[in-house]
Amino acid sequence: MIGGNESCTAGPIPMSYLTCLTYILGEWTGVEHIEDYLSYAVYLLWMLFPLAVVFLLPGVIVILFYVSILLLHIYKRKNELKEAYSNDFWDGAKQMLATLWDGHGRIWHGYELHGTENIPEGPGLIVFYHGATPADCVYFMARLLIQRKRYCHVVADHFVFRLPGFKILLDVHGVMHGPKEECVTALKKGHLIAIAPGGVREALFSDEMYTIIWGNRKGFAQVAIDAKVPIIPMFTQNVREGIRTLGGIKIFRSLYERIRLPVVPMYGGFPVKLRTFIGEPIPYEPNITAEELTAKTKAALQALIEKHQKIPGNIFRALMERFQTQKKED
Repeated sequence: MIGGNESCTAGPIPMSYLTCLTYILGEWTGVEHIEDYLSYAVYLLWMLFPLAVVFLLPGVIVILFYVSILLLHIYKRKNELKEAYSNDFWDGAKQMLATLWDGHGRIWHGYELHGTENIPEGPGLIVFYHGATPADCVYFMARLLIQRKRYCHVVADHFVFRLPGFKILLDVHGVMHGPKEECVTALKKGHLIAIAPGGVREALFSDEMYTIIWGNRKGFAQVAIDAKVPIIPMFTQNVREGIRTLGGIKIFRSLYERIRLPVVPMYGGFPVKLRTFIGEPIPYEPNITAEELTAKTKAALQALIEKHQKIPGNIFRALMERFQTQKKED
């Protein structure tokens, strides 16, 4: 065996450092022809590397959330004195985060927002289809704040409020738990609220067919009726091609129904083309029931999906749409 102080080039036949290390490893482990095993391991590594990448890329979204939290903490420390005399202490931070997320959407997805003229000047309830992650909703909120100076609150699932470190992000952006009374109060104050009735189930267990999964949920419709505001349907093209889930595996569905946590693996993070389309408002009608308004909203959202999404969704096609110079006619 070669000692620690002996050179790999010593002796009549100099060896390369890789050959030397292979020889040392073989002597140390006692495995004969270890170079064959190493070659096979390198082959497997190259074969599995693309698969590992598509499972790791969704982590970029999580990283961005934590970068947002870090920036908010920095902003808070740097501007502590402003809190004493300014009622708009967090406005600068909101604009900063909007710029961060809008930049990510533009660069990674060529993000576009269409139909902002359908958003009323006053309060309204935006109802959207939930992709595997809420990234498209964040892009929409950022672009709306930058272009129209309108801020949109969003209703999130309860588990989001238990995520470590997220409190400051949720507080600054006014993310809501979703009790009907809280939503009605916010709407009566003139705010704009976004909600995905399908929630986590739709995020995890819908698929490339873009199936709307609302179950019997109609609370959002009752909120719009009680607050006397219009409902605005919203859909993002290719949202399920950017990140997909393994929700079709039954064991993950059973596990979710048992623990109510999003434990379904995701993969992707592909830079597909994303376009958010805002449909025409469904005006408030005093005599409509929550069931009727729910059906009307679901039909409007389904119409947006059928108009702007090729079904079944295709990742390669969604990637190629990044190179289109013009969007498909509305």
